[in-house]
Formats: sequence, C-alpha cells, structure tokens
Amino acid sequence: MNGQQDAEGMLCLVTGASGYIGGRLVPELLRAGYRVRCLVRSPAKLRDQPWASEVEKVQGDVTDPESVAGAMRGVDVAYYLVHALSSGADFEDTDRRAAHIFADQAHAAGIRRIVYLGGLTPRGVPEQSLSPHLRSRAEVGHIFLDSPVAATVLRAAVVIGSGSASFEMLRYLTERLPVMVTPSWVHTRTQPIGVRDVLRYLVGAATMPDDVDRAFDVGGPDVLTYREMMRRYAAVAGLRKRVIVPVPVLTPRLSSHWVGLVTPVPASIARPLTESLRHEVVCQEHDIARYVPDPPGRPLPFDEALALALRRVREAQVATRWSSASVPGAPSDPLPTDPDWAGGSLYEDERQLPVNASPQALWKVVEGIGGDNGWYSLPLAWAVRGWLDRFVGGVGLRRGRRDAEHLRVGDSLDFWRVEEIEPVRLLRLRAEMRLPGLAWLEMYVETDGEGRTRYRQRALFHPRGLLGHAYWWAVSPFHAVVFGGMARNITQAAAKGLTAHKGDRPRRRIRRRHRRRSGQHEASANAPLRQE
Repeated sequence: MNGQQDAEGMLCLVTGASGYIGGRLVPELLRAGYRVRCLVRSPAKLRDQPWASEVEKVQGDVTDPESVAGAMRGVDVAYYLVHALSSGADFEDTDRRAAHIFADQAHAAGIRRIVYLGGLTPRGVPEQSLSPHLRSRAEVGHIFLDSPVAATVLRAAVVIGSGSASFEMLRYLTERLPVMVTPSWVHTRTQPIGVRDVLRYLVGAATMPDDVDRAFDVGGPDVLTYREMMRRYAAVAGLRKRVIVPVPVLTPRLSSHWVGLVTPVPASIARPLTESLRHEVVCQEHDIARYVPDPPGRPLPFDEALALALRRVREAQVATRWSSASVPGAPSDPLPTDPDWAGGSLYEDERQLPVNASPQALWKVVEGIGGDNGWYSLPLAWAVRGWLDRFVGGVGLRRGRRDAEHLRVGDSLDFWRVEEIEPVRLLRLRAEMRLPGLAWLEMYVETDGEGRTRYRQRALFHPRGLLGHAYWWAVSPFHAVVFGGMARNITQAAAKGLTAHKGDRPRRRIRRRHRRRSGQHEASANAPLRQE
C-alpha cells in the first residue's frame, strides 16, 4: 500500500511513555484518533497520568524479546523512544542489542512502521569520531533502517520545550549567570526545534506511505550558535543583556560538570548534551514537509518556542520534564514490605505528632513539600546534602517539582521520586541521591480513635554492605534535628501557625529489623534504559 494511511482504528505502541517525549506523544496520538499501548517497566508510573485510563499498559523491557513480542501483537506502528543514556560503560552495547530485538520482533509481528527519534549528526564527520551518545543514536537509526520493517528516523538537535533538558540547561545558565565564562562550543551552530513540532512530526510519521523508509532531519527555521541562543533567551525572558566570555580550556567533560553545578541538569545528563555541541548540527533537508506538511507559521521560530516554554513554566503547566525519566544509576527497587520483601536489614526512623488542623489541610502541606517550598527543616543541611550528591555525580537537590501544588506517581521531587500517592493519606518518596543502600521517606495523614488528625513520618534505609550500615549510624545523630524538625514544622504549617500542645514531642522509634533471606530478587544483568 503506497497511499496515505488512515489513523482511525490503528494501534500504536509507545515505548518511553513515562519519559519527556513519550509522555507528551501519547495524548497527541489519542487526540489524533489512534489507539495506544504503552510498554513500560513499571506500569504504576503511568497511573496518575491524565490519559492513563485511555491506554493499554503492558509491563516489559525493550531488552527482553518475550515482553516486546507480547507488546507488539496487533500493533500497526511502533514508537521507539528509549536509550541507555549513561547507564554504564557498555550503554552502546545495550542500545544496539535493544534496537535489534525491537526490529526483529516488529518484523515477526507484522508491524507496518517503526518510528524513532534520534539525534541530528554533523555533516562530513565520520560517525566513529562522534561522541558515544550521538554515535549510539546514529547506530540505532541504522539498525531500524536496515530492518525489513519500514522506518521513519527523525533526527533532531536541541529540543526547546517546557521541562526539556536542553531548555532547562539554557534557562538556568542564562538566568543565573549575567556574566558567563563559557566553553568554546558556545560558538558552534545548531538548529533548535520546538517540542510541539517534534510531536507533530512524530504523530504524522504514523501515516506515511509504506514505501517511505528513510531518515529525516527536523529543525526549526533558525540556525543559531549557543551564544546567540543564550542572548535571545535573555531578551525573551526580559533579562539584561548577558556578557559571555568563551574560553578554550573547558572541554565537554569539564563543561558538563560546570553545567551540573549551575543548573538542575546533573553532569551525567549534561555531558551528552554538551558533547553533541562540539560539532555543527544543521539540517541538510526539510523533506519531512512532503509527508507532514507545515501549517502557516510552523515550524515555530526559536523565540516563539522559548516564549511558549516560559509561559508553561510560569503557569505551572509543565506536562513532562526531563527528570520524568528514570535517573541512570538511581535505585529503582520498590519499598520492601512484609511479607513480600525477602531479607536484609531495614533501619527505620519514625515520628508522630497530633495536628491542630483537618486532614485536608495537613495533606496540602505534605503534597506541597520540596521544590521552592523546601523540606521544613534546616535548609542548609538539605542544601549541603544536595551539593554532596552533585559532587559524586548524583542529581542533587535542584530538580525541583513539575507542579507547585500537585504530585503524581513517577514525578521527580528534588533528589526523590514519588513512588506512591494515596490522596489525603500517604506520600511515599524513593531516594535517588547516591547512597550505599536504598532509602524511602513516607508521610502519612491519619485520624486517631477520637477523630483527631495525626501526622506520621517514616524514614527507611536498606543498607548495602558494611558501608551502608556505617552510613546509617554516621547520619543517625542528625535525624532528631532533620526529621524531628520536619515533623514539627509540617504540623505547624498545617495548623497555620497554631502551637502544638505541650508535651506533644514526636515519639521516636529507631528499629533495626532482620529478616531471613529467602529468594531475594537478583538485579537484572541488563543496564536499565533511560526513558526519554
């Protein structure tokens, strides 16, 4: 069939639906009339998405042929939006293996088209000379184009949209540094594209004629250096003109640490972004418009894409963020519970206080924790912990919140991730800072037998080896100040300044629980794929 396809009734498989691009693509596909199935490692991460009830969710991983085969049954178009960014030294092997599995299973399932979003590569530069990140992206594209299944490979450079890593990096560098000593790559030309146009091309790719099997360069109408992008951001945001002084000594590796110091984007994610700026990346063609026509005023000019992104940030309407994706190397184990959890030691710090407020008032404070609201105890101590985490390559404390008032499962929250929410009852956070073990923080809104509101807070730590046990006992003397202060200040904030009754000091229990190990799950040998 060589004609344009009809969207009605078509089933699209989306990988990476919990990530930045995938989380925005799903509702666009639904609006276009497609049925959508999502392949995710943890379906619970999609539970609170506004579109969750409209899609089919399948648990699996793109490195597992069996789960991929099951997810592809009956699918017409398969979107591949994952990559193994910074998941380890062998991430290129993981990317290669996953792409081959995806292509092979798509062919076996009779899928009509694979759609892949990759990176724009520089013209005339051998692929072996590219950064590992760009080289792997290019190789995945080749794997799909060489497969028997027709493929659309979209190649984009800098994506500008509220919450994108590129936008956040540009935003914080420009806003925080009126005078910047910058790497030499600020003179490199690139062709940014608005996230709205990326999504428009991704949706349109599903109905391309069957004989289209190729890569497309996608970009906006402006070709700019990074220096020009920073100056234009300052103008759009109403900031004073920035003074930018490039120096040749900042390599991409060094500048990624510099970016990690100034912006919420950690060095592990900033590195591939800065490495991709070593070479000029400009579109060589705009053939995509033959199959996905550009409406008037599109693709969006750079300044307009910036203005739209800034408006979304200011109105707290950021649908997804770069941090929506799982952080490479961060713990992902669920909270150990009785009787499902099998073995090991679990340290626990628990505190309880009565609250002179309604459960709803207390919940409002609990759900609003973190980000600009802080953590209700010793801001300097939390800041120092964030700096230390950045120093050892972690995400630090500056990721903030996607929404100032509301949370959903899977949201990043500074150096935590929301693992569970039960409105007006429970908020459970899983630590994503670098630790010798796994850690959680739980906040409960409860009512006692006499109908009075109580706040209960638990910090839990599952140590890894001797270092993990030593870590717990080294930091436990500070818990009374950090966690005790948090409990008191949260309850006082909920009571809107009313003082708790005398003698209502938090009851503290620290327990070390041992359980016999019985069939503890082994860690997967496969490096986790970062969801884009």
